[in-house]
Amino acid sequence: MTTLPPAVDATPTAGCCAPSGGGLDAQQAADVARTFKALGDPARVRLLSIIAAAPDGQACVCDLTEPVGLSQPTVSHHMRLLTEAGLVTREQRGKWAHYAVAPAARALLAGCADAVLTSA
Repeated sequence: MTTLPPAVDATPTAGCCAPSGGGLDAQQAADVARTFKALGDPARVRLLSIIAAAPDGQACVCDLTEPVGLSQPTVSHHMRLLTEAGLVTREQRGKWAHYAVAPAARALLAGCADAVLTSA
């Protein structure tokens, strides 16, 4: 006669599948998502990198259209989203808007990544 191995208990143990209770709250998640969403479009990532690479650290909207191959209104839309996310600053000079990488942009991005990836 063959002996069968003991049955495996399929009920989860206390530490196995229980939620950790940590993580971001709803408002923190919304704030982080807004920042990530601003960088969720390749054109916006390119625009931010073009501004960051500019010799004086700023660029006029009129100089951003050609490198990304988009119309001025479309570039302005993308720049509005980057501004609202706190990644760039905007200064109006006559009829043209000039953008610069926000002083806290690097810390903002690092903080968002840390907030999501740090265990509580």
